[in-house]
Amino acid sequence: MDEIFAKKRSLLITNVVSGGKKTDIFVDDTGTIRAVGPNVRADHKGEADVMIDGDGAIALPGLVNTHTHAAMTLLRGYADDMILQDWLSQKIWPLEAHLTGRDVYWGTKLACLEMIRSGTTAFNDMYFFMDEAARAADEAGIRAVLSYGFIDLFNDEKRENECKATEKLAAHVRTMNNPRIKTAVGPHAIYTVSPQGLKWCAEFAQEQKIGVHIHLSETEKEVTDCVAQHGKRPAAHLEDCGILTPRTIAAHCCWLDEAECSLLGKHKVSVSHNPVSNMKLATNRAMPYATLAAAGANTCLGTDGCASNNNLDMFEEAKTAALLQKFFWNNPTVLPAAEALQMATANGAKALGFGTGTLTAGAPADIILISARAACNIPLHNATSNLIYACSGGAVETTICEGRVLMLNREIPGEEAILDGAASAASDLVKRAQSA
Repeated sequence: MDEIFAKKRSLLITNVVSGGKKTDIFVDDTGTIRAVGPNVRADHKGEADVMIDGDGAIALPGLVNTHTHAAMTLLRGYADDMILQDWLSQKIWPLEAHLTGRDVYWGTKLACLEMIRSGTTAFNDMYFFMDEAARAADEAGIRAVLSYGFIDLFNDEKRENECKATEKLAAHVRTMNNPRIKTAVGPHAIYTVSPQGLKWCAEFAQEQKIGVHIHLSETEKEVTDCVAQHGKRPAAHLEDCGILTPRTIAAHCCWLDEAECSLLGKHKVSVSHNPVSNMKLATNRAMPYATLAAAGANTCLGTDGCASNNNLDMFEEAKTAALLQKFFWNNPTVLPAAEALQMATANGAKALGFGTGTLTAGAPADIILISARAACNIPLHNATSNLIYACSGGAVETTICEGRVLMLNREIPGEEAILDGAASAASDLVKRAQSA
């Protein structure tokens, strides 16, 4: 069994269902899907190093989490049921002040384990000590776009330090020479980053041909403060600073008006909907999905960090997104299951620049198999409906990224060591904070 997990090998996945049809999938040893269809088994059986019998499982592209702070798994359950600003200032920020690179490594290792177990093969991360996050993602075998959380607090000296930290991460990721690991600039938000800082981030991203990852219009206060300070709403302010591009992922976007949705659509920005976090922290408005989609923005999904979610299950996120959109906008036809699934797969892959997010020949072999025998899939009147409204990540049996098997029949090598390491890191972090 161990040799199956060791490295990328050519795979023949048989007896799965994709698009409602029985099919097989052949993956070559470069981690690319070469053939999908009912006759693949006969054509490629002799070429495969590894055979996986799907036993009727539903095959999907790997899910893509477009906004998280992965190492915050260590803060899961540390502070809940609080007002957002109090939660941040009294609990989260004081604890984060004691973070070390070791904490971020183990927290990200735990996050990657949880994502693999629930079918996520790529994530977009913003945090600190991101060289350690890169090490963890590299070891885990999944895809990541990593950004250093750029926060200059309108201070010239701090801005210079944040620029250097951003440059250092970009250089470090380049030296890894790993196509699964990319970098982005991560200006935290308009209320923590000066216009000069935002402009520098935009210019650096353009120069390096990398993405931008930012929080946008999560709260109403952010909007009112921006209008008071800059005479315009947040999206227009970001446009002035050069932040809105087709490589930009804007998280939350709860308080956009119609003109701002049009602005994001014009610039082909990807918008990451984070419904669980937004509901838990009571941001009081749902992202205007239908308006954004109609405007041409690339709508996708993210979990946010585990301090405010409190898990990384993208199936749960997709269901919650569909339900919140229907409830808030008082329309049961908004965000149907098929669109929610596309947000979690193809749209997310597009946002991160990791292939097509589809199970088609020539696409990266990021594949998950969901048990058709799980209770959530009985009966199987409509697989897409079940996947969004009935299943959780617990129904995922096998996870493959870039052709490498990361989980097979729910087994992940080295899981116990990761759980122990993360638990120890979390305990040590809290002890340091409490004794300070």
